[in-house]
Amino acid sequence: MTDRQNLNPSGMTFPGMSQGVAKGDLIHISGQVSLDAGKVVGIGDAAAQARQCFANIEAVLSLAGATLNDVVALRCYLVEAEHYAHYASVKNTLFEGNPPCGTAVIVKSLLSPDFLMEVEAVAQRGM
Repeated sequence: MTDRQNLNPSGMTFPGMSQGVAKGDLIHISGQVSLDAGKVVGIGDAAAQARQCFANIEAVLSLAGATLNDVVALRCYLVEAEHYAHYASVKNTLFEGNPPCGTAVIVKSLLSPDFLMEVEAVAQRGM
């Protein structure tokens, strides 16, 4: 018997991977991009894309009985350094007074040229 829980919100499935995996109190969330029901949100708008990435993270967390308050670490992959300020602004609003640790990395590209960023998270339930 395992305490592993695959977390795949409706409309967010991707063949061959889980959007998140909870094991014990830890929740690992796959990199989230600005997709909503398979459509790109905020083409060319880094703040809109950041908001959608975090909305997707929240959807995965909710399946595990967790919230953004349980997030302990974030990793953001950005295609341009100029997008960081928009990502950080959205992140700082969502985690006001309770920021997780984080890393931001500039990458050459993501799976679609429409994606400006991808955000992954680690959370711990019951914090």
